[in-house]
Amino acid sequence: MATPWRTLDSIDTDEGLLDLRQRGETDFLITIHGRVLMNASANMSEIALAQLACVSLKTKKKPRVLIGGLGMGFTLKAALDTLSVDAQVEVAELNPVIVKWCRGPLAHLTGGAVDDPRVTVVIDDVAAIIRSAARQGKDHRFDAIILDYTMPGMDGVGTSRRLRVIRPDVPLFFSSGHDEAGVRAKSGDLGMAGFVAKPYNLYQLNEVLALALNS
Repeated sequence: MATPWRTLDSIDTDEGLLDLRQRGETDFLITIHGRVLMNASANMSEIALAQLACVSLKTKKKPRVLIGGLGMGFTLKAALDTLSVDAQVEVAELNPVIVKWCRGPLAHLTGGAVDDPRVTVVIDDVAAIIRSAARQGKDHRFDAIILDYTMPGMDGVGTSRRLRVIRPDVPLFFSSGHDEAGVRAKSGDLGMAGFVAKPYNLYQLNEVLALALNS
């Protein structure tokens, strides 16, 4: 008989009840209105994306990286493991309870990545943070921005539209569990440089990026 899930914490949101559930020691889910948002057992895509986004910055002095959405902290942990000790990583998270969970019952999954001295968590819309950084000049701009396609408040397409206004030349790559045709239709005239479907590994992601950038 399978071990049942137990709810550790819940909070009402505009999209429904946001739950943190646990089964066993390391099996966690974050759900909203009964739909699974994050699964601690399925994190390879998040890790691969962070590694590839940050690997070219390993030798850069004081690289600045923005992560849109904290989730369970796996993207943040992978970015920190790849970046130098003088890196600055900002995490934009709309819901403070997610930060509380990552500092509490989820902390052991990432070695407490959210409390790394290189990390600043900002409770705000990721697009507002990008816009503010652009206004402050090149010293405040980010060297890499890692976003989810699906985010509360404003999704990856909406955020990318704002980013296009700030940096028209920036290449945009999308990763999603949604089908590619639907994502391309929604992104319209954004000029998607590449798409990789979840789940994927580092090799698959690298292949998509190399093909798009070389063309």
